[in-house]
Amino acid sequence: MRGPRPTLEREIAFWQAGGGLVAGVDEAGRGPLAGPVVAAAVVFPPHCKAIRGLRDSKLLPPAKRSRLALVVRARALAIGVGAASVREIDRLNIRRASILAMRRALLRLGLSPAHILVDGLPIPELGMRHDAIVDGDAHCQSIAAASVVAKTVRDRLMERLAARHPSYAWDSNKGYGTPEHLAALAQCGYTPHHRKSFAPVVQLELMAAPASMPC
Repeated sequence: MRGPRPTLEREIAFWQAGGGLVAGVDEAGRGPLAGPVVAAAVVFPPHCKAIRGLRDSKLLPPAKRSRLALVVRARALAIGVGAASVREIDRLNIRRASILAMRRALLRLGLSPAHILVDGLPIPELGMRHDAIVDGDAHCQSIAAASVVAKTVRDRLMERLAARHPSYAWDSNKGYGTPEHLAALAQCGYTPHHRKSFAPVVQLELMAAPASMPC
């Protein structure tokens, strides 16, 4: 599989320095038009072995991603999952809602990691000391593991919602703005699970289009 292989290099540096437990944090679902944003925090036991085949969740086919999520759950010392709802996304904006989901994931670990590694740029609003790693899900095992857990949890949520609103094909597009999803929005309007602050849903809201029932 193409792309860099996430390593335990950063975690090992902390472990060898006697720095304690390390949590990797990542989120899934910043871009979709519908559904919550989900974050995960993963802590591996010190001096564990790397998980073979683990990658940034976006590079993995769904079946392999699901298998790796089971491996992560079996190998991890602790996993926390948090989410921010559509209402919170519309009220706070997607960035702040994503940070809220990350905080919830960290608080649900059931332990206090000594170090936190996050994907991307520093997040002062996280309220916890952390190291930010650009493309962390491609280079750091703990962050890659968190991305896989967050993505699989969110995908399952969208598949369940798809059964209630089959017109939008959330079982396949997971809420992203695919042509099929956009066509359903134009024909059926939006649901309570759509992000009203996101274009093109916001246009429907501005036109006072009624919230839809499946059509």
